[in-house]
Amino acid sequence: MLAYPAAAASASSSSLWSDMRLDILSALNREREKRSAVAVVTPLTGEGQRLVLADAVTGDPLAEDLSRAFRAGRSRIVAHEGGEYFIDVHVPSPRLVIIGAVHIAQALAAMGERLGYDITIIDPRTAFASPERFPTVVLRAQWPEDALPDIGLDRFTAVAALTHDPRIDDPALTAALTAGCFYVGALGSRKTHARRLERLAEQGIPADILSRIRAPIGLAIGAISPEEIAVSILAEITQVLRKGEDL
Repeated sequence: MLAYPAAAASASSSSLWSDMRLDILSALNREREKRSAVAVVTPLTGEGQRLVLADAVTGDPLAEDLSRAFRAGRSRIVAHEGGEYFIDVHVPSPRLVIIGAVHIAQALAAMGERLGYDITIIDPRTAFASPERFPTVVLRAQWPEDALPDIGLDRFTAVAALTHDPRIDDPALTAALTAGCFYVGALGSRKTHARRLERLAEQGIPADILSRIRAPIGLAIGAISPEEIAVSILAEITQVLRKGEDL
């Protein structure tokens, strides 16, 4: 199936927006408010414009193309069985919630902003979670169990737990797994992570769910400094976002 250049898709998007059916536009706006991934599929010849949720791609005639579009977060024109269709993709901005206002978090937040992530840092330790150290991101000097319900974790959120403190990291990891965040990572050695898994298993979290935690966090690139570790974490987040399971 053929994907056309982004420039062609962009030109088509501006013209097709003006022709969008009112009922589809209303439904699209409702889904966007809920931070749902959604696409409007418009035949370039003929009628049949429709709305497709990312959760409902399976079984769709354009399932393969829709999955690729959702994964890339980019609209595109595709050819299928003699017809051409414009897939207008609307994917929420990815968020990165960092648990622990540590040195790695400073580098991770700065780099994450450059990549377009909405950054939130959570740490109840006010000596670490200060505006002076994190002047440009949302900072919550609270325990994760108090801060996360307000944030509303979802499948377009990545969570990185960096404190080494089970009292802070464990509730955040549990919340991230429960919410189905696309990336859940935790700092610590393999021994530390083994103990972490034991604690979380005692809370009744199934092993297949716990296996989603990426630990030690980040790609194995031999990172040493906070900046290098931040690079490894963002590289792993990008890998999961772009090449992992469909959102």
